[in-house]
This record gives sequence, C-alpha cells and structure tokens, in this order.
Amino acid sequence: MELPGEADLSAGSLLRGQRRSRPPSLALYMSEPARGAVEFAALPFARPWLTMAPRGDGHGVLALPGLMATDTSMAPMRRFLRRLGYHTRGWRLGRNLGPTAQVLDQLPRSLESLADRTGGPVSIVGWSLGGIYARELARDHPELVRQVITMGSPFAMVHSRQSRAGGAYRLRGYLHAEPSRLPSRARLRRPVPVPSTAVYSRLDGIVAWRACIEATSENHENVPVRCSHLGFGVDPATLWLLADRLAQPADQWRPFQPPRWLRALYPVAR
Repeated sequence: MELPGEADLSAGSLLRGQRRSRPPSLALYMSEPARGAVEFAALPFARPWLTMAPRGDGHGVLALPGLMATDTSMAPMRRFLRRLGYHTRGWRLGRNLGPTAQVLDQLPRSLESLADRTGGPVSIVGWSLGGIYARELARDHPELVRQVITMGSPFAMVHSRQSRAGGAYRLRGYLHAEPSRLPSRARLRRPVPVPSTAVYSRLDGIVAWRACIEATSENHENVPVRCSHLGFGVDPATLWLLADRLAQPADQWRPFQPPRWLRALYPVAR
C-alpha cells in the first residue's frame, strides 16, 4: 500500500539526488586551463593587499597537491605562507598519481617529521585529492594535526561522476595500494577529529562543489570562493583565508569572518 504523496516524495528525492551527483558543466570544465592561467597572471595585482594578511606563529604547514600535480603547483602558496612566518613543506613525493603504497607509507612519516622539527602539531593544506589525504592523516594521527584546510577536495563524493578527474584516477589504478588499505566513501565523508575548513567554488570545473562540503559544526566550516579548480593555489581570496585560518591560536578555532573590505570576495554560502 502506498501512502498519500509517497510517490511524489520519492520522485523528488530522486531528482535532488540526481542534481547533487551531476559533474560540473562542460563549459566550466573546458574553460579550466584558460581561467586558471588568467588567475595565475592576476595574482601580482593582489600582492599589495595580501601583504596585510594575518601573520603566523611559525608552526609547520604541510601542503599536499592534487591528482597529477607536483609540489610545483603549490609553490606560490607555500612562498606566501613562508613570508607570513610559517614553516612550510611540500609532500616531496613527485607527481601525485593517486594513493600508491609509497604515498600511504610516507605521508605519516612526513607529518611526524615536520611536527618534530617545528615542535608541535602541524596544519595540513590539501588541494583536491591532496585534501582527502589531509583528512585521513588527521583522522589517523589527530595528535599531530592542528587543523585541516581542503581546497576543492571531493571527500563527500557519493558518485564517481561528481569528478571529471575520475578517468585519470582510474587509469592509474594499477599503481594504487591494495583496496584493503584504501578508505571507503563512507569513511571519507565522516567528520575529522580536528578543526577543518573546506574551501569550495561553484565555478569549479573539475569537481562538483557539493562533493567538497559537509555539514557545519563547532569545528568545521565550508567557505565559498570564486575561482577555477586549477586556480585555488593562486586565488587571492583563498590565500587570505589560509592566512586567517592558520593565524588562529592553537585550541581557539573560530569560524571565518573576513574583514568588511574583503567580504565581496566570499559569496554567501548556501
């Protein structure tokens, strides 16, 4: 027997689920390289006001690149954070080909090494797939992680079509660690036990923005910016956000509040 309205409700739920699992539009995807290049070229014009970003306390920051990227992709971001006083380090594992056994073995050692060198827990900034690594490091080693900041990271993905990088990921699946070592999607979606910020963009042409966020809580927030997926590492709004989040005193995490004069850079979250 069917309750009144049950069929309509099920159809509505199905439609919402289909919308949530859609990939970014083809137009956004095809324009990613051009938009990313423009955003990189525009970075020097933002440097005068980025020099006013909050300065840090010298703690360690581990930067993890996205799929098929290397430490070079995050070099401008690391230089910016270094000028603010942080001890930044790339992952030093070459090109990110996915969760290989080397990645799974070496990342915890890199985290521990940086924490030892800087004398305390480390903040981790992860771009796309790098953000998924960052969250899992925090989940497994919360005592070594001060906070996690992800940028366009599809940790909440419910279907593979939410990422247009899925083909590149699967193509290299033969290099990846045994499935038993890889986290399930259900695990990836669970909150991490340290403060976390998910930076996302509705203009992301690689990853569906809904796959990059989770419910807000007392130690998690989602912050929207306006940039391409390839532009997160040089987007001025993202860089200011990183400076603000990293400058918070340890154990005093608060949601992001941009200065009044920068509020236009941050769309209203929905």
